[in-house]
Amino acid sequence: MSVRIHRQHWQALLTELEDARRQRHLLTYRALVERLQLPTPAMQTLTAALEHLAALDAKGERPLRSALVISQGASRLPRTGFFECATRLGRFSGPSDGIAAASWHAAEVARVFEFTYPEEI
Repeated sequence: MSVRIHRQHWQALLTELEDARRQRHLLTYRALVERLQLPTPAMQTLTAALEHLAALDAKGERPLRSALVISQGASRLPRTGFFECATRLGRFSGPSDGIAAASWHAAEVARVFEFTYPEEI
């Protein structure tokens, strides 16, 4: 995906995720798009930014902050693309729905809540 995110939106995304981490709560994709006021194609931009952040976190051997962003649907899990990205990064294997995905996601969220991230990303 060759979608770019402006620096101020990237910083705002990192701030939103850090606030969510400290408050130990999850954000929906829609809420993030609205809070960040991303230009069209907003959801593609957010997805690309979250995948880039996941790659940075994986490279730094950190829990994936993008796990804090979930669908507003009944599953309360991230979208399929999150699990596909986590699989590409070697963090998850298995179907992107069901008990294994939910269990892995819950454990990753707990790891994110407990981790202190460096500020310079």
